[in-house]
Amino acid sequence: MSTEITNHPNPSPEVPQETNRLPVVAMRGVVVFPGMTIHFDLVRETFLHALRAGMGKDRRVILVAQKDAIVEDPKPEDFYTVGVIADLRQVMRTPSGVTRVLAEGKTRISVSDFQKEADDYWTAAYDTLEEIEIPPEEKNEEEALGRCIKASFQRYAELLPQTPEEMAAAIFCEKDIKKLFEQIVFNLAYDYTEKQLLLEENSWLERLRKLYQLMTDELDILTLERQIQAETQESIDTSQRDYYLREQQRLIAEKLGDREDPEAEMETYLEQIQKLPLDEQNRKKLAKEAERLSGIPQGAQEAFVIRSYLDTVLSLPWNKSSKCKVNLEKAANVLNRDHYGLQKVKERILESFAVRALNPDAQGQILCFVGPPGVGKTSIGKSIAKALGRKYERISLGGVRDESDIRGHRKTYVGSMPGRMIGAMIHAGTSNPLILLDEVDKMGNDFHGDPSAAMLEVLDSEQNKTFTDHYIEVPFDLSHVLFLATANTLDTIPAPLLDRMEIVELGSYTREEKFHIAKEHLLKKQLKKNGLKGTQCRIPDEVLYALIDSYTREAGVRELERTIGTLCRKAAKKIVEGDCKKVTFSADTLPEYLGPQKFRPDLQSHEDAVGVVNGLAWTSVGGVLMPMEVLAMPGKGQVECTGSLGDVMRESAKIAVSYVRSVAARYDIPEDFYTKYDLHIHAPEGAVPKDGPSAGVTMTTALVSALSGRPVRGDVAMTGEITLHGKVLPIGGLREKTMAAYKAGMHTVLIPEENVPDLEEVDPVVREHVRFVPAKTLDTVLETALCPKGDTESTVISSTILPTPTACPV
Repeated sequence: MSTEITNHPNPSPEVPQETNRLPVVAMRGVVVFPGMTIHFDLVRETFLHALRAGMGKDRRVILVAQKDAIVEDPKPEDFYTVGVIADLRQVMRTPSGVTRVLAEGKTRISVSDFQKEADDYWTAAYDTLEEIEIPPEEKNEEEALGRCIKASFQRYAELLPQTPEEMAAAIFCEKDIKKLFEQIVFNLAYDYTEKQLLLEENSWLERLRKLYQLMTDELDILTLERQIQAETQESIDTSQRDYYLREQQRLIAEKLGDREDPEAEMETYLEQIQKLPLDEQNRKKLAKEAERLSGIPQGAQEAFVIRSYLDTVLSLPWNKSSKCKVNLEKAANVLNRDHYGLQKVKERILESFAVRALNPDAQGQILCFVGPPGVGKTSIGKSIAKALGRKYERISLGGVRDESDIRGHRKTYVGSMPGRMIGAMIHAGTSNPLILLDEVDKMGNDFHGDPSAAMLEVLDSEQNKTFTDHYIEVPFDLSHVLFLATANTLDTIPAPLLDRMEIVELGSYTREEKFHIAKEHLLKKQLKKNGLKGTQCRIPDEVLYALIDSYTREAGVRELERTIGTLCRKAAKKIVEGDCKKVTFSADTLPEYLGPQKFRPDLQSHEDAVGVVNGLAWTSVGGVLMPMEVLAMPGKGQVECTGSLGDVMRESAKIAVSYVRSVAARYDIPEDFYTKYDLHIHAPEGAVPKDGPSAGVTMTTALVSALSGRPVRGDVAMTGEITLHGKVLPIGGLREKTMAAYKAGMHTVLIPEENVPDLEEVDPVVREHVRFVPAKTLDTVLETALCPKGDTESTVISSTILPTPTACPV
């Protein structure tokens, strides 16, 4: 959770009060222009002090670029003398200790007279640089340069297809020369030294000339690069053609009886075997197989078996590896771009990257991502491989029942082949790929063997250095492979295999997370998949929320993506039929395209009522609001529980009744109620099974309300288990439960006091709108949830968070 520090600037250190002197923050590899809004991270202490000083100096600092971006502790001679005064819009401190800054360039200045302040940061005097405007007689040259720059950018966009379409359209349509200059300089990735030259130029016309020259030079480089790529591709095509022709020549010669010399073939194999990094014993074993070829007819089945075996062994990446350079910033950007949320998972992955950066030979734990379907376990593996620069291979273990699928078959059998591990290594072509073991919890076993037992050697860093496949029969080193695993549950994974993996749990997505994933990823993907542009099909935010709430109920986002795809297809049909050129969906018209709502909102009581309490429950698809109803009727003290309650919840009901008996006098309840009244405890939606240790406080509150006649507040929800003495016990799934309370409009949520630290994981929007009341005992629960004595009117509780630390210490 990032910490906002802009509202509480540190008044120290003191900054000199001259009007033309400000703290200096050096930028590495970045040049800021007036009007440019930029995000950057600060970790160097010198400039953190300058930033804090700038916060107390009208939130302004001087941003200048370093001449050499590698210099860690720059001096005045390392700074350029032209920079900008920037307004500090926002400053955030992340949990990792990095300060994240949002700043906007304002004025172009020249800096001088650098001074080192007491708190070890630099300040500098500055003078505003006036821009030399274009005289009227040179306006035609300005117009000509603008046209030339646009033409150059058009050619640039053609040579670089990955140029964003929105940016290209904005530049092509821009008529203001100054705005055109800003958009190109702000968005194109030129070297910072070249941008610095543009910033230092006072003449507007000369600045345009330099930009045009810069774009012309870049076009020359891109054109040459495209030419080299074309020539390389032509060379590859020629090589492939020659290979096919040689193969045809070999087959024709074989049909005519003009076969290759067996001795030459054996010598070729022996030469390649000598280059393998094997011990002498295994090298002799392979050489013996190659020597057998010389004494076997070329067309014999045994010769075919030996050739296949030797080709498989020689095709393994014995001496090939990918160059993996760990860059945490790049890795974080890749993970954040490909996946929304999952902060703990990303943090654990980055920690693993950091360890490998410090110790490339470290053999860490194998990460196993566990979570429900559709939450992004497999796609995270792809992102990790991309971030590390490793080859990506996926092995699906779902339904694997034969040990030979992992270790391979003996080469003496007909149709024998290596196992999936060796096959993945051959396909990857490197000795250090990333191999994703998908669905590791769905391996079976039968009389063919136990594949999970074969996986023990694969995933043990001390044993897989000499992994031996039954087919190749020589040890192969798997210790450089980065293994990842995915599973939906841990119940079916054998304990020895589970011990070799580190579990990283991926929970179900909340409503807000699904919304952001749909808006930032799924919608764009489906529009492209169905041939639509953003201007042809518009799905507003309220429609995405309606799809999440009323048409999908899942832990992941697969069904949500399919539903968005359905809307895109409906829009495509209307556009192709000519009914319209643009389709805009709304929440009111969704039933017309998708049919009636599949899921209704959670049952809830917004009015103060006797014997009705809003409880919170966790499910595999997120949190839900689960009302609990209690009815007290004259009878003989029987307790009836309905609503498909499991054993745990039935025991909670017994504890609740016993506790109410112990505190009956305190709440004006007849002490003999358990002999004169029958109690009926019911959880609606009786066909849905319910069980779990978090309904004790809900049942107790409903019982006290029903027996005392005091209403329960309708805007209060609660969760927690109890003991016989009224202590509230901690629960799990707080993040999902509080999101359900927020969706249902609950203003106050009662949580166990021991769960207060878990509030850090609750979504910020929920913490902003929901008041959390930690409860150590049931006295706090009943005091908060029950209306005051004699108060029969509905009561609305403030929706703000408690100001005291005891209520919400986050």
